[in-house]
Amino acid sequence: MIRILTAIVLFSINLGAADLAADSARGEKLFGTLACVQCHSINGQGAKVGPDLGLMVDRNFTPANLAATMWNHAPAMWAAMRERGIRAGDLDAQAANDLFAYFYSARFFDQPGDAARGKQAFDERGCAKCHGLNTPIRSGIKPVNQWEALANPIALAEAMWNHRTYMMEQTSARRIRWPELSAQDLTDILVYLRHLPSPPSKPPVFTIGDAHDGSAVFNAKGCPSCHAPGSPLARRIKGQTLTTIAAEMWDHAPRMAAAGAKPVTFAPGEMKDLLSYLWAAQFFEDSGSPAAGRRVFEANHCAACHQDASSGAPSLNGKSFSAAIMVSALWHHGPRMLDQMGAKHIAWPRFDGRQMSDLVAYLNSGQKAKP
Repeated sequence: MIRILTAIVLFSINLGAADLAADSARGEKLFGTLACVQCHSINGQGAKVGPDLGLMVDRNFTPANLAATMWNHAPAMWAAMRERGIRAGDLDAQAANDLFAYFYSARFFDQPGDAARGKQAFDERGCAKCHGLNTPIRSGIKPVNQWEALANPIALAEAMWNHRTYMMEQTSARRIRWPELSAQDLTDILVYLRHLPSPPSKPPVFTIGDAHDGSAVFNAKGCPSCHAPGSPLARRIKGQTLTTIAAEMWDHAPRMAAAGAKPVTFAPGEMKDLLSYLWAAQFFEDSGSPAAGRRVFEANHCAACHQDASSGAPSLNGKSFSAAIMVSALWHHGPRMLDQMGAKHIAWPRFDGRQMSDLVAYLNSGQKAKP
């Protein structure tokens, strides 16, 4: 699991802010320089020592799942690297952000989809009546194989939002129901369209913009008139994939029209800034239980080192944590942790995704565990 998890080793996010910049194109280049390529492959390209990480795409992983998997796999990974004389390169925070963007573009965090269901939804929702797959059906409407947004989740959300005005006019003129899309429907449609014989030729793209610009977009588009400060909007999209958000925004169109909201469109790049402001930093926040996390902390004897100054382990009090920061700590300090735990006859901790989420919540709660 080295490659994918190394991708977010230093993705250290300040949980109180959404200032985050990342670019999948830079991440793809960096991915090719990592030592983990000596063990792992992606879709058959690379070494065969470890599992093919491409087989893990579309498995609905969360940050907590990734952090837990990395912790569980770490001792075996370090042993394999020592045997082969492999030294993995280090990553600064920006590089880790870019790698995360690359893996997001590769749909690593998407829920599983089904192409057969996607074809059915594409036909039943009426998409196929206007959108040809390889050739235009209607003048001025690009066929699917020319959809650049198909490989860019933020651009897809922007294109779907901007398309709503035309669709509202068409459904009203024809007196037909609005074609609602669940997150699963859109996921299935994307899997279907991305596996066509002639999909868009451009590589997947994922970029995160400037959160300050996103605040300006949020205000300029009139969003505060319904989503005032303190509204549940940000909480509702916490931890959601962009596919889920795009589907919810699409289904939101009739409700906005019924409420008399003025139709607005996004210029290129504005959706990126808006989602950076509302969503990007939140993606790594976990909604675990501090009480359950305390039990995880104590059961794994974390306090034996982290509450003992003589151990050399840092105090965990007063710091902000996320699943990515947990992986970062593991990457930098894990081998020494393993040696110290062995000397104290303490078993290496193993977590499932829920336990990792709970542990992060506990560490962020300000409580102080005792040995």
